[in-house]
Amino acid sequence: MNTLSTGDIKVLYSCLQALRLNLDRIDAILGPVKSDEVAKLDPGNPRNKSGQFLTERGIEVCYRLFDMGKPRYAVKKVMGISYGAATHRFHAWEKLGGKNRKRQLLDERAP
Repeated sequence: MNTLSTGDIKVLYSCLQALRLNLDRIDAILGPVKSDEVAKLDPGNPRNKSGQFLTERGIEVCYRLFDMGKPRYAVKKVMGISYGAATHRFHAWEKLGGKNRKRQLLDERAP
């Protein structure tokens, strides 16, 4: 019968801690985006899309999420778009100056 030595247990515990840190990091990236700021943008609003394409409002909502520091995976999830579309919008946001770009007005009327 094989038993683990104290040294083996310490190595195993250290590996498990490193794994937990990486899983927490991944969860933060892929997990749901929950904040009052995001809720005010209403990323799931039907006015953000026209068919399969983002409207001007939807594009601005994406940009504002990037302004908040949200990663592309989070934008993909809350906007209901593909990762490729989120990446395309991210690069467009960067070309416009990122956080320093001129913000567009959002129509705040109810749908």
